[in-house]
Amino acid sequence: MTPEEQSLLWTRRRFFGRSATGLGVAALAQLLGRDLGASQGTLGAPHFPAKAKRVIYLFQSGAPSQIDLFDHKPGLAKLRATDLPDSIRNGQRLTGMTATQTSFPVAPSIFQFEQRGQSGAWVSDLLPYTAKVADKLTFIRSMHTEQINHDPAITFFQTGFQLAGRPSLGAWLSYGLGSEAEDLPAFVVMVSGNKGQPLYDRLWGSGFLPSRYQGVKFRSGGDPVLYLSNPEGFDRDDRRRFLDDLAQLNEMQQEEFADPEISTRIAQYEMAYRMQASVPELTDLSDEPEHTFELYGDEARKPGSFAYNCLLSRRLAERGVRCVQLFHRGWDQHTKLPKDIKTQCEDTDRGSAALVQDLSERGLLDETLVVWGGEFGRTVYCQGVLTEDDYGRDHHPRCFTVWMAGGGVKPGLTVGTTDDFSYNVVEDPVHVHDLHATMLRCLGVDHKRLTFKFQGRDFRLTDVHGNVVNKVLA
Repeated sequence: MTPEEQSLLWTRRRFFGRSATGLGVAALAQLLGRDLGASQGTLGAPHFPAKAKRVIYLFQSGAPSQIDLFDHKPGLAKLRATDLPDSIRNGQRLTGMTATQTSFPVAPSIFQFEQRGQSGAWVSDLLPYTAKVADKLTFIRSMHTEQINHDPAITFFQTGFQLAGRPSLGAWLSYGLGSEAEDLPAFVVMVSGNKGQPLYDRLWGSGFLPSRYQGVKFRSGGDPVLYLSNPEGFDRDDRRRFLDDLAQLNEMQQEEFADPEISTRIAQYEMAYRMQASVPELTDLSDEPEHTFELYGDEARKPGSFAYNCLLSRRLAERGVRCVQLFHRGWDQHTKLPKDIKTQCEDTDRGSAALVQDLSERGLLDETLVVWGGEFGRTVYCQGVLTEDDYGRDHHPRCFTVWMAGGGVKPGLTVGTTDDFSYNVVEDPVHVHDLHATMLRCLGVDHKRLTFKFQGRDFRLTDVHGNVVNKVLA
C-alpha cells in the first residue's frame, strides 16, 4: 500500500469508527484469551432474575393440525360434511389452494382424545408419549399469526419479521446473553425429516448482527460440522501452529481496518479448533446407559433422526449451549392427513416427551425452556375430497397450539380458548411476538431492551410489538 493510499484510509468517519466502536487491541486480546468459548453477552446480566438459562426449540415445520392433536372439538361430529358457516369464516383470507373451492365441508378429527394427568389437558391418542408428560407442559391453544404461507410464517417465527434479513431467535440470545459453553457454539441447529418445505440457513442466521452469533448447523452424516476433521497428514499440532500464524496475520488486518468481522473470523477459527475435540465426544453416544435408549427409543441411535437430535439436545444443554433448535419437516398435510400425521407423530412424539422427561430426571428442566410448535395451524374444513376416513386441511393462521415446558413456565396449564370450529381465538389470544416476549422473559430478558442499532434504528426481536403472557409464568 502506498503512502497516498494509506492516508486515504484515515477519513474522519474511519477515525471515529475506530475510536468509538472498533474493538481495539484490548478487546481483540480478550477474544483470543482463555474465555473465548464461554462469553458474556452484551447485556452483561439479565434484566430480571432468570428462571431459564437456555432454550431448546422443537420446531415442527409444515404446521401440525391442532384439531387432530390438542384442540378437542367433539361437537364437530354432528356437523360433519356441513359447510363452514360464513359467520365463522367471516371473509378471512384463504390460500390459493382452497380459495376456489365451491364448499368448505367441516372435517372432524377421526382420532380419539382424552384428558391427561391431573391437569386434564386434552391430548390426542396420536401422541401417547406426550400424553404421559402432559402435567409437565403448558399448552397455549390460542396462538395466531398474520402469515398464511410457509416461508414467511416460518421466517416470522424465527426472526419476528416475515421477510428475510433479520437476526434469528438464537442469534438474539447469543448476542444478548452470551454462552456458557467453553468449546461449543452458543447456538446449534439440527434438521430432521426428509420431506416438506425447504429450510434455508438464513432461518438460523445472524441477520445484521455480527456473524459470530449465527447458528451452527450439525449434519447427520460425515463430520457433524463441515471441515471439522484435519486433512490426511495434517495433525492437531499442525492445526494449532497454522491457526497461531493465521491469527497474527488477522491481527495485523484488525489493527489496520478495525473491522468486527475480522475479529469474528479469529474467534470462529478458535472455536472450530476447540470443536475438533468437543464435537466427537458430544456425538459419541457410547457413554449413554441403556435406559436412555429405553426412554428415547431405538431411533435415538440413528444420526439424523428426530429422536437422536432430541438426545443430542440434552447433551448440548448439559454442556452449556444457550440455544438448541430442532427443525422437523413433513407436517404439511393438505391431503391424506390421517395417514401422514400418524407417521409424523410416530417420528416425533417419543423423542419430544423423552427430552422433557430426561431433562426433568437430571435436574435440568427447571433451567431449560422447551418449546414445541409449528408456524401456523390447519383448517377445520376439508381441502379436497372428504371421505369417512380421509381428509386434508389447508393452512390456518387464526388459531393453533404450541406447548412449553421447563424454566419459567407453569406446568399443567392450558391457556387460550378457540371457538367451536377451532377457527378463531375467543379467549387469551397469543401472537408470535407475545410468545417471543414471554420466552425472553423466562430467560430474564426484557424484550423491549434487547436491541441492536442498524441503519439508524434500534431493532429488536419483537419489533415494536409483543406482550409477555403473564398467565404462563411460574
